[in-house]
Amino acid sequence: MSRPDEVRRVKELHKRSIMAKPNVVGVGTGYKVVRRQGTDELCVVVLVRQKLPEAGLDREALIPPEVDGVATDVVQVGDIRALEEPTDRWRPAPGGVSLGHYQVTAGTFGSVVRDRDSGARLMLSNNHVLANSNDASPGDPILQPGAADGGQVEQDTIAHLERFCPIEFSTSAPDCPVAIGVAGAANALARLLGSRHRLEPYQSDLAASNLADAAVARPLDEGDIKDEILEIGVVEGTTPAVLGMSVRKSGRTTGFTTGEIQVLDATVNVSYGAGRVAQFDNQIVTSPMSQGGDSGSLLVAGDALRAVGLLFAGSDQTTIHNPIQAVLDCLEVTI
Repeated sequence: MSRPDEVRRVKELHKRSIMAKPNVVGVGTGYKVVRRQGTDELCVVVLVRQKLPEAGLDREALIPPEVDGVATDVVQVGDIRALEEPTDRWRPAPGGVSLGHYQVTAGTFGSVVRDRDSGARLMLSNNHVLANSNDASPGDPILQPGAADGGQVEQDTIAHLERFCPIEFSTSAPDCPVAIGVAGAANALARLLGSRHRLEPYQSDLAASNLADAAVARPLDEGDIKDEILEIGVVEGTTPAVLGMSVRKSGRTTGFTTGEIQVLDATVNVSYGAGRVAQFDNQIVTSPMSQGGDSGSLLVAGDALRAVGLLFAGSDQTTIHNPIQAVLDCLEVTI
């Protein structure tokens, strides 16, 4: 049986080559599943958009049955995307309710955290919920409920953006006039020649990597927020994620849901729309427990009032979370 540290070492060694394969959206470590039954064999878990028959795949697209003596497993998770999508106004507002930057739709107020220096109570959620995926500025209005739920700046501003963990995009829209011009000229020529193929320019930064999609906002009045999370209670600390751990969350869209941690140390590519893709390392993968608008929900241990992670992305078949310590360290806050 492979030891956890050996499996993690092999995963890290082959991460880049596995992530480069078509259809692959993530890689991590977990227990191998055989004929729909879980085993106690630790393996390298490869997350794919769709499981396809081997006969229909090119050789370079195949996932080997093992790497460096460590077994692999392939798990279908669909397209992983940042969960942002278009419920009542709450005062005071508890964790688990609608919240968002005035220029986004709506996400979830995860929980109250405290600034490490001042001890001030702040509102925790995702960058893409509170900071509009890097496009916001400190001091911007934060609405509760979010704009998609009827929130308006004049009457529903509950806080101002304090700070956020910047997201480094590995793929994003181009800003090079040369690349844009070359692509435009080539596409014009293609149209003249009757070709249906087109070039699409984009920026690429293969070294870009992230640990947390997170931000905090400072309430206008601390009396307008509650430490309690709906249907969970007051979370009073943290605990590390463990494979097989039962977890729960309370979110704007799906409310209280439960799940199980399936993969740890995962590297995943997450789509933020408009051609932007960001890679996240050391992520937590659970069974599906969210939908659009649940982004920012605090992931809590199933048997204790301890934070495990911060929900930020997923698909119909899986949910992705930042490890809570990475979030707290980046934002310089405590629970």
